[in-house]
Amino acid sequence: MTIALGFLAIILATLLGWLLKQTFNAAPWEMETVSDTAHYGPFGDDKSKLIALLTLLAVVSSFFALILSAYSLRMELGDWVPMTEPQLLWTNTVMLIVASGVFQWTRNAAVAGEQGRLQPGLLITGVLTLGFVLGQFVAWQQLQNSGQLITSNPSNAFFYFLTGAHAVHILGGLYVWARATLKVVLGTGDAAKIRRSIELCTIYWHFLLLVWLVLFGLLLST
Repeated sequence: MTIALGFLAIILATLLGWLLKQTFNAAPWEMETVSDTAHYGPFGDDKSKLIALLTLLAVVSSFFALILSAYSLRMELGDWVPMTEPQLLWTNTVMLIVASGVFQWTRNAAVAGEQGRLQPGLLITGVLTLGFVLGQFVAWQQLQNSGQLITSNPSNAFFYFLTGAHAVHILGGLYVWARATLKVVLGTGDAAKIRRSIELCTIYWHFLLLVWLVLFGLLLST
């Protein structure tokens, strides 16, 4: 548990560091001299969406850190009975890892201007991520069929809550993914904006993968 909380603390500190760096790197007097066509780094001179995403990730990290702290305190009480996690979680984890990897591949293609790789990369990422969410739902069904209901034990309640909260954040990311994918499939939208959306989504996918690996490791160890 201490390791899990420490890992989330490292993620949070890293995100805050990025946020501060992006905020203070561009001084107002320097921004005035930047031309409209200048491009600095993958996000250009518009860091507002990146800062917004990093702020969101910092909030999400804090949320999960607080829940894991409550998890640590609750499991010390005498009525805590460790539950048996479905083996399907291993398959779900592999799908999310591969989805994150494919998104990185797609992001690299977007930065390199290789438009032909965007559509298959986005579609594969979406299928794998949806497969992860559906797999989580099937895992919940397996638990319920075996009599491990949310009200059976505090450990069950935390399992459903943690995995459910993570799935909700995944679904939120899929909404942004769907908008970017639709523009790529239809061939509409500004190429630079699509690239930025893909880059931001990639960061979000990597983040949720790290959070899931922490949660998964914690659930297996307890």
